Amino acid sequence: MSNLPISMSSSKPDVVVLDPEPADALAALEDALAAPAASRRDAVSDVVAHWPVFLDAWARLAELARDDVEAYACARVGYHRGLDRLRQVGWRGSQYVRWEQVENRGFLRALTALQRAAAAIGETAEATRCEQFLHQLEPGWGRIAAEAQGSPGAP
Repeated sequence: MSNLPISMSSSKPDVVVLDPEPADALAALEDALAAPAASRRDAVSDVVAHWPVFLDAWARLAELARDDVEAYACARVGYHRGLDRLRQVGWRGSQYVRWEQVENRGFLRALTALQRAAAAIGETAEATRCEQFLHQLEPGWGRIAAEAQGSPGAP
């Protein structure tokens, strides 16, 4: 007979929350997003240059991209930086990354931007994988995306 403890946990995955972004980075992104439309992309680009691991800045830069290829590149950087940061906080590939946790939204936005950009350049298999991944990480993703249609800061 073993003396190992018996796991009584449910089969639901744990929730992982990314570390918060620095307050000055959040403020800089907010200011950049409030910039006039003609200079907004450059302002967000400056935020990315100053905080290159700021996931939401990469996601927003993808949204403001000049074309689909630029959007894809920015979203892919945000997505991969996000995977790195998730692993640093103990993500093992099966836990939830919930939208309700504000710290997770940059990663989920980057993944959404990657899904959209992949579809736009004809990478349909990648777009499908991204969509499936969003639903695995956040089971309420369909509802969240539908509610957010047209909202500023939406996924």
